[in-house]
Amino acid sequence: MDIVEVKEVWNKVKCELEANLPEHVFNTWVKPLEAADCENNTLVLLSPHPMAIDIIKKGWTEKIKESVRSVLGESATFSLTYDPDYAKKYIKARKTELSKQIAGQTEEEKQEQDAKKSLAQMQSSANLNLNLKFENFVVGDNSSFAYNAAFSVANNPAKKFNPLFIYGASGLGKTHLLQAIGHYIIFNKPQLRVRYIRMEEYFNEWVKCFQYNSTPDKKRSTDTNNTMMRKFHQKFQNIDILLMDDIQFIESKSGTMKEFFSTFEALYTNNKQIVIASDRLPADIPKLDNRLRTRFETGLVVDIKPPAFETRVEIVKAYAASLGVEAEEDVFEYIADNFVNNVRELKGAFNKVSAYAEFFNQGITIETAQKALNCEVRKRDLTIDKIAQSVANYYSLTLKELKSTARQQKIAKARHIAIYLARDVLGMSYESIGEYFAKKHSTIMYSCDMVVDKLKVDNELQNIIDEIKTTFKE
Repeated sequence: MDIVEVKEVWNKVKCELEANLPEHVFNTWVKPLEAADCENNTLVLLSPHPMAIDIIKKGWTEKIKESVRSVLGESATFSLTYDPDYAKKYIKARKTELSKQIAGQTEEEKQEQDAKKSLAQMQSSANLNLNLKFENFVVGDNSSFAYNAAFSVANNPAKKFNPLFIYGASGLGKTHLLQAIGHYIIFNKPQLRVRYIRMEEYFNEWVKCFQYNSTPDKKRSTDTNNTMMRKFHQKFQNIDILLMDDIQFIESKSGTMKEFFSTFEALYTNNKQIVIASDRLPADIPKLDNRLRTRFETGLVVDIKPPAFETRVEIVKAYAASLGVEAEEDVFEYIADNFVNNVRELKGAFNKVSAYAEFFNQGITIETAQKALNCEVRKRDLTIDKIAQSVANYYSLTLKELKSTARQQKIAKARHIAIYLARDVLGMSYESIGEYFAKKHSTIMYSCDMVVDKLKVDNELQNIIDEIKTTFKE
């Protein structure tokens, strides 16, 4: 078979594969392949990507074999290798193709392309994620008030709701709304300067400037010292829209609170829009400067709650569509039924199911989802009452002591662990755990966050939790 015939065969095989493979798999890994020969009924394929070999072998070998056999007969097969020479040729061809596309653009197309580049630069400067926009935020009863408030601010910054304070548990969409405001303003009011930042990043930048200024250095002039801090102030005060995420990180940091108060006042008095996100209400952030608390509460304070079942289904569907991945309806319902706390959990669960289906060359069915997630075993008949009793037994406490308001170190530590396990193992909401322990939502959230942070550095705590978990099987 000469090379022309080989390429004709490969084109026919590719047509079949395009119809039978996920679009992202075909375009990324299969389309770039080149047929080099056909010997002993084996189609020899070359790849310009080293990773393609493993990825195709793990998930798509059988699909390619089927298509090769439909063209060459039942005894046919294929081989796949990475070829460095072909890789160079492929990259060069892609660059040439791109150059021709640019050269062939009309003046109008070039202007449009330049405008897109300019917007992309503005988005990068504003520290925005391109995927977080109003168009792909799934609105439910849990988030409609916050969504409408955010959209109103995006349309009319600094007119009505200033500051806008959005609070809710982690993973419910606060960051998405902040960034959606930024994107909307950049596209519709490009003359306005937007900046998104997390409070931890703001803190780190300020500390860097502060430490630099506080370090004695005879060779460094006072002007140089002041320049760094002046640039810091300009970066955050000479803007039109400040989108500040995770404001709760500021608590107990007196120097940063003083600095942020200065930034807040400069923006607010100059009629600039401020939008803040937090995992709790201003009143529930311990040791927050009272001047900041009252200013946060001056504007509009809105919350986002965990989504209801119907909203969770729509969130998973929208996420699947954004990935270009199809799944059966009951897969979305299965995930929505078993992951109830936040959007990140829902997306993570779908990613796991999708990856499982891809690696084992299966469709995304309810059976695949059940195998990948194993929710039935995870949930079993375990209850918060049983978790609390297991923790109480481990620490030689009574259930009454564990659920009491006692603050002794032993009881408090046991209570924190029980709260964390109810969240981690059962996936309960903060509100539900709070009802069981008769604690406020913010207290439950604080307990969970504290255990999560300690687990990063405390191996002994991890061992304790693992040991308690083994008692759940008894």
